[in-house]
Amino acid sequence: MSVLISILAFLVAISVLVAVHEFGHFIVARMLGVKVLRYSIGFGRVLLSWRPRGETEYAISALPLGGYVKLLDEREGEVPPEERHRAFNRQAIWRRAAILAAGPAFNFLFALLAYWIVYVTGIPGVKPVVGPVAPNTPAAVAGIHEKDTILAVNGSPTPTWQATNLALLSAVVDKQSLRLQVQGPGKAAKRTVSLHYGDIKSLTRPGKLLSGLGLSNWAPPIAAVIGKVDSDTAAAHAGLQRNDRILDIDGHAISDWKQVQKYVKQRPGQRLMLTVARGQKRLKIPVVLESKVVDGKPVGLLGVTPTIPPNYGKDMVAYMHYGPLEAVGQAATRTGQMIALTAVVSYRMVVGQVSLSNLSSPIAIAQYAGSWAQAGLVYFLYFLAIISVSLGFLNILPIPLLDGGQLLFLGVEAVQRRPVSEQTEAIAQRVGLSLLVLLLGFAVFNDLSRLIHP
Repeated sequence: MSVLISILAFLVAISVLVAVHEFGHFIVARMLGVKVLRYSIGFGRVLLSWRPRGETEYAISALPLGGYVKLLDEREGEVPPEERHRAFNRQAIWRRAAILAAGPAFNFLFALLAYWIVYVTGIPGVKPVVGPVAPNTPAAVAGIHEKDTILAVNGSPTPTWQATNLALLSAVVDKQSLRLQVQGPGKAAKRTVSLHYGDIKSLTRPGKLLSGLGLSNWAPPIAAVIGKVDSDTAAAHAGLQRNDRILDIDGHAISDWKQVQKYVKQRPGQRLMLTVARGQKRLKIPVVLESKVVDGKPVGLLGVTPTIPPNYGKDMVAYMHYGPLEAVGQAATRTGQMIALTAVVSYRMVVGQVSLSNLSSPIAIAQYAGSWAQAGLVYFLYFLAIISVSLGFLNILPIPLLDGGQLLFLGVEAVQRRPVSEQTEAIAQRVGLSLLVLLLGFAVFNDLSRLIHP
């Protein structure tokens, strides 16, 4: 079911964003008097088509992994003399450039609109309260302590961990210094600390930013009471039951669930002696842990989950919620941040300063789409905004086959005062296709590696 949801969410996301992108080309072409022959969502064989006004064919095609707008163009077929003034190739350079740039521009506008809706509706997040700080890390050296709340990064407010991660990543990839405003528990005084980090390549590996800086997410403690015992696991075989309270393991006193997780994780395949309280009884239960390889290392598995109390973590929730006018500024700022971050990360990857493991294929996008869709509509819209920025940025890259490549050809045409030759354009298209296939192959390899070695 999870796989099906991911596939459906991915198809919805791609269809919506491609429709927006192609609508940009479509509407600007129409505004500039260029005839649009077909507006299609998907490639390949047309499954469904209609002509509401007789001129433009609207179509749904078989392969829902893209789309296109087909314009009247003398390079692609015979054009009647009376319609040549409406052909794309007959337009002034600025008109053709406007039509090509409209696709990515509409993706950016969609992101702005999506962020605005999200902020007006309100999206919950987790307050950026710091968990245990790893010793000898930038956070520890800077004097950040467990239960400190991160209020701002380089002056940008950080109401949630999501906002904190974005601000930290933006600063790191831009090689900026990190100045964090933090506050201890209760009414402790606010203070500003500076984090000094080293190589950004290791920090920009997926999932390594916070741990590389020595930060972690604090969570309220959970009592060491078993809520569920998974079938055919070490716990089930040992006879552990729901509502058992773990008092100690191998003589080491246990006060919360995190201690259970840490002790078990460090002992794959070992035999442990658990002391549990079951009702009025106190029992000694031996358990032989299972072992699973995670990130190349074996970890111990018990096969239980804790009892989560009602309203657990309610005090840790923060809402990003703004009025309609304020949300416009917040949405514009976030869209600009995402465009700038995407540009800087892309540049850093090209020059080898950011890990190429950040490249993701449709496999990872589908996984994220499924997760965000299951979280709720507002979360899925937030995800669409992020992907829309990525799609818009990808299309303005100067790679033949993409809008940016066509804009590059127009720039050459403006300089040399004649179009690029068909032979040169054909060679460039093949090179561009090869580059895109290579990038896609590398991204698929990244995603498959993450699936095999999570």
